[in-house]
Amino acid sequence: MSEREQKAFTDLVAVCRRLRGPDGCPWDKEQTLQTMTPYLTEEAVESAEAIASGDADHVAEELGDLAFLAIFCLELLGEQKGPGLADALERAAAKLIRRHPHVYGDTRLEGGDAAFRQWQEIKQSEKPGKSDASLLGEQPRGLPALIAAYRTQEKAGAVGFDWPETAGALAKVREELGEIERELSGDVTPALAREIGDLLFSVVNVARRLGVDPERELRAATHRFRDRFQHIERRLAERGTTPARATLSEMDALWDEAKARGDGALAGDPPVRPKEA
Repeated sequence: MSEREQKAFTDLVAVCRRLRGPDGCPWDKEQTLQTMTPYLTEEAVESAEAIASGDADHVAEELGDLAFLAIFCLELLGEQKGPGLADALERAAAKLIRRHPHVYGDTRLEGGDAAFRQWQEIKQSEKPGKSDASLLGEQPRGLPALIAAYRTQEKAGAVGFDWPETAGALAKVREELGEIERELSGDVTPALAREIGDLLFSVVNVARRLGVDPERELRAATHRFRDRFQHIERRLAERGTTPARATLSEMDALWDEAKARGDGALAGDPPVRPKEA
């Protein structure tokens, strides 16, 4: 760590402690870990959106805010006589060293998939005394459903419970579509709802197999839909009407007009890994 980085970290910790100190900010002094939880969630989401935007300055700002909140919350924890900042950082470093024996030890690995499998195996071995020792046992309840599905499949796949080829995952999507069609009877039954859930889970699996982030791509697809629909609204307004008064054929034509403009990739979109052979 450079001298500048050390000073920046020390300064940020000092700011957190000053805000909580006797002559600090009344609002900051009132906060607890519970009251700060929504802000952590908000900053994490804002950081993800900044990364998606591709704006480096925006990314630095949002990740800086997230770093501040993490340190601030660790200060709150330390004030409660719990593990503090040093404890958390020491534990994090020790965990990373322990789970990277191929970096800090004599183990040799080939490729990221092998490193991920090793991480999961080591993580599993660290909790022999826990009542729930399942590989899938720990997952934040507030995790978005697409991410939860992706991570569940990823963990299962790391120990070999996965389709040998993407074609199998794609066939599963077709199978789930067929089951939905068989359940269509005019009413939304629990069985139909369950099949729709299975279909969504299967689509996420195909995305994972292809190295595509389903959360990001669904967000991008929603953005494209919003952009095209807003084009429809603008063009209809020019004609003195609204979507509620327009016909479906009119809106379809304007949709095609919007689509013809082209949908470039979102700023900062990273390339996905190549499809498997």
